[in-house]
Amino acid sequence: MKVLIDTCVIVDVLQNREPFAKDAQKIFIAAAKEKIDGFIAAKSVTDIYYLTHRITHSDKKSREVLSKLFELFEPLDTAGIDCQRALPSPIADYEDAVLEQSARREKIDCIVTRNQKDFSKASVQVLSPGELLKLINS
Repeated sequence: MKVLIDTCVIVDVLQNREPFAKDAQKIFIAAAKEKIDGFIAAKSVTDIYYLTHRITHSDKKSREVLSKLFELFEPLDTAGIDCQRALPSPIADYEDAVLEQSARREKIDCIVTRNQKDFSKASVQVLSPGELLKLINS
């Protein structure tokens, strides 16, 4: 199952944000055990770096975090066509619309996010971390 992990889920683990971190950590474990093929949007990588660097204050440590993420999750490129196709999207937030278009182009099975309401008009299945965990454990 090809799963695109939204930035908020990644950051939940990196910043140990409760009560969300436990389910997010289980998704990392599922990726490590190859129960899912995990992806993160390439456009999210710089955001993750920035948020990590604000905590570590170290370029080296922040890059090490990214390196570990890339062992679990493959970066999913955003193409120009994704940006164009997102313009007429019924998804109100343009950034989310671009993410959905990238997922559609790459035939991603689902997007995992805590912000499901933002993707309510998505044509790709959108699951919460808990819903994904139930699905892969059934």
